[in-house]
Amino acid sequence: MRPAAVPGSSPRMEPIEPGFDEQARELLAAHPVVDGHNDLPWALRERVRYDLDRLDLAANHCGGGLHTDIPRLRAGGVGAQFWSVFVRAGMAGDDAVSATLEQIDGVGQMLDRYPADLAPALTADDMEAARAQGRIASLMGAEGGHSINSSLATLRALYALGVRYLTLTHNSNVPWADSATDEPGVGGLSAFGREVVREMNRLGMLVDLSHVAASTMRHALDTSTAPVVFSHSSARAVCDHVRNIPDDVLERLPGNGGVAMATFVPKFILPAAIEWTLAADENLRSHGHHPLDMSAEAMKLHAAFEEAHPRPVATVATVADHLDHMREAAGVDHIGIGGDFDGTAFTPAGLDDVSGYPNLIAELLRRGWSTADLAKLTWQNAVRVLRDAESVAREERARRGPSNATIAVLDGRAGLRA
Repeated sequence: MRPAAVPGSSPRMEPIEPGFDEQARELLAAHPVVDGHNDLPWALRERVRYDLDRLDLAANHCGGGLHTDIPRLRAGGVGAQFWSVFVRAGMAGDDAVSATLEQIDGVGQMLDRYPADLAPALTADDMEAARAQGRIASLMGAEGGHSINSSLATLRALYALGVRYLTLTHNSNVPWADSATDEPGVGGLSAFGREVVREMNRLGMLVDLSHVAASTMRHALDTSTAPVVFSHSSARAVCDHVRNIPDDVLERLPGNGGVAMATFVPKFILPAAIEWTLAADENLRSHGHHPLDMSAEAMKLHAAFEEAHPRPVATVATVADHLDHMREAAGVDHIGIGGDFDGTAFTPAGLDDVSGYPNLIAELLRRGWSTADLAKLTWQNAVRVLRDAESVAREERARRGPSNATIAVLDGRAGLRA
């Protein structure tokens, strides 16, 4: 039986038929989930400043406000996790860089603390080796180009420290790339933005197009010689939210080789949740809280707001609807999963935390997805996209060295930094 939902999480879904549930767990034992995006590092920063004596991830924290811990990762069949080393877009310049370094260090502390369960991973081979050892491969992704402060040298430094994707923007534009949730700035990618993409290709760092404007997605696909990823985005045709992926972009993924990883955030997957979330966010602002605040006080405010204004609830079936469409538009070789756990106040019923992935796989089995297709969704596509990016990087490095281009020269805006 699933434990009761934490405040602000979704109510439990109806149980999946036992036969599908058993099949789902067997499938995940052989082909575990590679999840593209989890914000646990930021949650640890905000709650305990990375002090794992105060918040031991070896214990089950269900009911304690976290979506993620090691017992629930194990129960969910997670075999690899991209940990987001996110910092808020309100941080800028060297402050954003320093905070990103602290996030990377926080992930390092986590891996040092739990070596029997979490394996550092930099490559596709590392991911496969961790799976063979029965450990959870742990990779890092930086969420937002503000983390590099318009510096290609800083980009290279993040790669050297283990970051394997960069989301080009978060919720605000950077000087060289437009965000989905900001007013158009440079019309997609600037000349320097394209150079960032090219340098990421040379390094072997995945270009992550979640959060970016559709114009930025298209420019990145025009520029990148390596497969791109969407670490946590769903289908705009199913839920018309700017954070989702238009069909014309999904249809370009086979030509690029990239992977779109469906997210679970209700306001991105359930049309009825969009307006409700805007009102809930405004409620937080009116009480002096950031809309992304997931502190106990903020969650109490959410709970009171939800009691007065019942929340439209997404379900496992809602996520499956997006995956059905994404498979049709992009092909089964170009889809994956990126839940965004611990980066959202609300989750779908049945996907309350990281232990819920078997419920999603069971729903897809019920819809007739084959074992071969599900193995691609959960494990194979994500491993392949990183391996392909590594191959492109070897070719690019054989042709050219590091780029020392600057935003001042390429975009003609001296002194402007991300």
